[in-house]
Amino acid sequence: MKPLFLLALSTLPFHLSHAAQQPLELTIQKSSAQSAHLTTRIQWLDFPKPQYKNSDLNQQNRAAIIRVYADETGEVTKATVQETTGLKALDEKLVNAVLQAKVKPFMEDDTALAVIGYQVFNLNLTPDDVEACNYSFDSKNWRAQQQQQKVPFQYQAQPTLALDSTQLNDHDRQIKFSFKADKHGNIKKPKITKGSGIYALDQQVLQAVANSKVSVKRTASRLWLYKKSKFKDAIEFDLNACR
Repeated sequence: MKPLFLLALSTLPFHLSHAAQQPLELTIQKSSAQSAHLTTRIQWLDFPKPQYKNSDLNQQNRAAIIRVYADETGEVTKATVQETTGLKALDEKLVNAVLQAKVKPFMEDDTALAVIGYQVFNLNLTPDDVEACNYSFDSKNWRAQQQQQKVPFQYQAQPTLALDSTQLNDHDRQIKFSFKADKHGNIKKPKITKGSGIYALDQQVLQAVANSKVSVKRTASRLWLYKKSKFKDAIEFDLNACR
C-alpha cells in the first residue's frame, strides 16, 4: 500500500504542492492618518484680518463664531459659520478672512496634526468723528533696547504688529509673554503669561513675537548646547496715546 500512497501524493497539481512549500506572506499596511486636534482656542501664524466698515455692521456691534478647519501645514481648508452676526454679507467677510489666514499646526510627538477649532470675532462700531490710530510693537524690552539700556536680549528688528485702537474695546490693555530662543536667535514656544482680556489681541501679539528673531549675549550661565534660553517681555496699549 505504501507505493500507492506515494503515487497519490506525486499526482497532486504542481501549483498546490508549491503553495504548500511556500506559505503566502501578507504585507500589513499601517495607516498614517491621525485624528485632527480639536480646540476652542486656535493659535495663528497669520491672524484673520476681516475688512469692514461701520455701514457693514448695520448700526450695531456684531459678534460671530467661525468654525475653522486647517490641515497639517496650517493651511485653512474650510471655514463655516457656527454663530452668525445676523448679516450674511458680514459673515462672508469673516469666512473669507479666515480662509486667507494660517493656523499654527498642533504638534504631537513631533508629528503635525490637522486642527479643527473655533474663532470668535467681535466687531464694534467706531464713532465717525474718531479716527483710529495704529500701534507699533513698543514692548518694555524694545523701549529699553532703543534707549541703549542693558537688556537680557535684543530684538534683531522691531516685530511687525498691525493693530489699531478700535481693537482695544475702549480699555487700556497689557499683555505679558514669554518665549524660548535657540542659539540662532529663532523664537520657540511663545506663550502668553498674562492676557489682555481679548483673545484675538493676545494672538496678534503672539504672532508678532513668533515671527521675530532675537540676539542674546552668550555667557557661561547659558548652556546653549543643552537647552533653549527663556525670556519674558510685556507690552501695553494705552488709549491716551491716541488722544
